[in-house]
Amino acid sequence: MKRRNFISKTALTGLGLSQLSGVRAASLTQSRTLPSELKQNINHSVCHWCFSGIPLEEFLQILVRLGISAVDLIGPEQWPLLKKYNIHSSMCSGAEISLTQGWNDPQYHAQLIENYTQMIPLVAEAGYTNLICFSGNRNGMSDADGLRNCVGGLSQVIPLAEKHGVVLQMELFNQIDHTDYMCDSTQWGIALCQALGSEHFKLLYDIYHMQIQEGDIIRTIQQSHKYFGHYHTAGVPGRNEIDETQELYYPAIMRAIVAVGFKGYVAQEFVPKSADPIASLIKAFEICDV
Repeated sequence: MKRRNFISKTALTGLGLSQLSGVRAASLTQSRTLPSELKQNINHSVCHWCFSGIPLEEFLQILVRLGISAVDLIGPEQWPLLKKYNIHSSMCSGAEISLTQGWNDPQYHAQLIENYTQMIPLVAEAGYTNLICFSGNRNGMSDADGLRNCVGGLSQVIPLAEKHGVVLQMELFNQIDHTDYMCDSTQWGIALCQALGSEHFKLLYDIYHMQIQEGDIIRTIQQSHKYFGHYHTAGVPGRNEIDETQELYYPAIMRAIVAVGFKGYVAQEFVPKSADPIASLIKAFEICDV
């Protein structure tokens, strides 16, 4: 399910996990926790939007009980709540315009430069590092022109990111869920990283999206990991649980991530189908804790 659609629809109709009230979902976790100490080889995180039926504060309480100390895609208005529970914002959001209106189109540069110029210092001041960004859609533009446009715009904010120790991370999407999105290729994203030439610009490698778009996940991680600053998970097909009901074998993928020396975060971004979504989340952490 598309992230941009899921957020709006769950707010109105309660799809998927949202069928559970926050109280009901929280009650399911009272006797549930990770069965043993985490191995500390993977830094675990999770995207709250997938569990939007649970109010953020209740969700953070669940994470505390589970021993998970990070959450993805949270904007500055919610950071005080994260700090209340000592939960790290592993991928900050809030500077982007939208998934479809991004750095590849010069008409958005003025607004994006203003947004990121304001947000980068806030991320650093809060003690966080990662800030998401998007290429935007092609809208008839060639990939070469889009790449040049991204370089032209992003190069105006990268020095500020370097100054504040913030890493901008552009997410890779597939063409099934996000038709016309430009950053749909690992090689295109790497070319952008190389053109910018800064350790403060990386790719958010979404395993779900890239399995659909190009496959060859483990070899891609082995060969191109230096350009990846963050990972997202979900089951293929369907963007649901990452268990044996789908085609990816996440333990092997996680071992590949550990083997290349990755020290960033791996965030669960699956939309649970289970009647007990927190049990699904616990199982996902167990699967990825290699």
